[in-house]
Amino acid sequence: MIPAIEKDSLEEIKIFQEKKLSELLEYISQNSPFYKRLFAGQNIDISKIKTLEDLQYLPVTTKEDLQQYNDDFVCVPQNKIIDYASTSGTLGDPVTFGLTDSDLDRLAYNEAISFACAGIAEGDVVQLMTTIDRKFMAGLAYFLGLRKLKVGVIRVGAGIPEMQWDSILKYNPNYLITVPSFLLKLIEYAEIHGIDYNNSSIKGAICIGESLRDQDFSMNTLSKKITDKWNIKLFSTYASTEMSTAFTECEHGNGGHHHPELIIVEVLDENNLPVQDGETGELTFTTLGIEAMPLLRFKTGDIVQLHNEPCACGRNTLRVGPVIGRKKQMIKYKGTTLYPPAMNDVLSGFDNIENHIIEISTNDLGTDEIVIKIAVKNQTPEFLQEIKDHFRAKLRVTPKIEFASKETLNPMVFNPMSRKPIRFFDYRA
Repeated sequence: MIPAIEKDSLEEIKIFQEKKLSELLEYISQNSPFYKRLFAGQNIDISKIKTLEDLQYLPVTTKEDLQQYNDDFVCVPQNKIIDYASTSGTLGDPVTFGLTDSDLDRLAYNEAISFACAGIAEGDVVQLMTTIDRKFMAGLAYFLGLRKLKVGVIRVGAGIPEMQWDSILKYNPNYLITVPSFLLKLIEYAEIHGIDYNNSSIKGAICIGESLRDQDFSMNTLSKKITDKWNIKLFSTYASTEMSTAFTECEHGNGGHHHPELIIVEVLDENNLPVQDGETGELTFTTLGIEAMPLLRFKTGDIVQLHNEPCACGRNTLRVGPVIGRKKQMIKYKGTTLYPPAMNDVLSGFDNIENHIIEISTNDLGTDEIVIKIAVKNQTPEFLQEIKDHFRAKLRVTPKIEFASKETLNPMVFNPMSRKPIRFFDYRA
C-alpha cells in the first residue's frame, strides 16, 4: 500500500506540493483569524508565493504562538469540531487541537499508510499499548489507521506487563505499538515468569516516544538491548499532535518516510532559512489537507537531518533521520554541545541502571550544570567510576552523577499525567 505520489519523481512531487501550498494559503487567508492578522500586519501577498522555495519569505509559526493564540488558529465553526486533542506539553503548556470529521479521515489515512510502510497489513492483529484517552491524539490515530487497514486491534493501554502478556498469549497479536523501553519490562517479566517470548506471536513493534537509532541508522543501545534478547523487528515512528502526520520507517530502517500529500517539510537554521543538503536544523512543517487547524511553517523544536536518496522500498520521498535533540534542551557543557538523547543512550548501556533522570540548572558562573541521578541494583564506587569513564569516552565530558532510589525516580519518570517517560528536567533560568 504505497500511495502513487510517493513513487513519483521528485519534480512531480514538488509540483503537486506547490499546488497544495497555494490552496492552503488561500484557505488560511480566508478562514484563520491568526493568519489573516499575520498576513495583514506584515503586508504579505500570498499570490506571490508560487514555489516551495518561496516559503522562506513567509514568517514561521511557533509553539508560543499556538499557546498564546490557540483559538485564533481554528478555521471552522465549533459545531464542525468532532474531536478535541491536546499536545503533551513537553516544552510548555499543552495546546488544544480540534479535528473535524474530514481531519479524522485524514488522520486515519496517515496512520494506515504509515503502518503499511512498516509492513502491517489486513489480517494482522496489533496490540495497542498506549492510552487512547486523556485527549491523546496518537492513541486515537493508531486505532483509526489500523481500522482503515482492516487490522485487528487489542486496546490494552499503557503499562502493566502481566496484563500485556495475558493479552498477547490469549489473542496472539503480530505487532505491538509501544514505548520501546517498555519492551525491556516485558522481557524481564517474561523471564521471571517462564514465558517463552521468542516463541510468542509477536514479530514486530512500532516504537513511539524514544529513539531506536543513531544518526547513521545503526541501532542504538536501547534497541540493541531489546533485540539481543527478543528476536523481533523494531520500527521507529516520529509524529506530533501539531502535524497530524507520521514519519515511519519501512523494513530498511533508513529514516521515517515523508507523505507529501499530507505535509511540506523544511529544515531551518537559526535565521529560519533552509539548511544545505546533509546539514542538521530544526524540523519545520506546513500541513496539507487539514480543515480545523492547519499550520504554516510550524517549528517543531526538533533537530534533525533529512535524507533525499531513493529508498530500496520503492519510495522516492525524503526521509527524516533520528531526532538529535530538542532545540530548547540543548546543553553547553565544558565547551561541548549535548542533547539528552545522547546521554540517555550512554546510560542505556548499563544493565545495573534501573532508572535515571537528567537535571540541568544554571550554576553561579551562569553556565549549564548537569546532574544525573541513577537508581541501580548494586551501588559501588567502582560502578560510578565506570559510568563516568564511559561518558568521557563517548561524549568527551563527564557530568555529575549521583545515586538515588528507584522509589524517588519512578514517580518522576512515569508521571501519570504524561504519555511518555520523562527523564529530562530543565531548571535553567
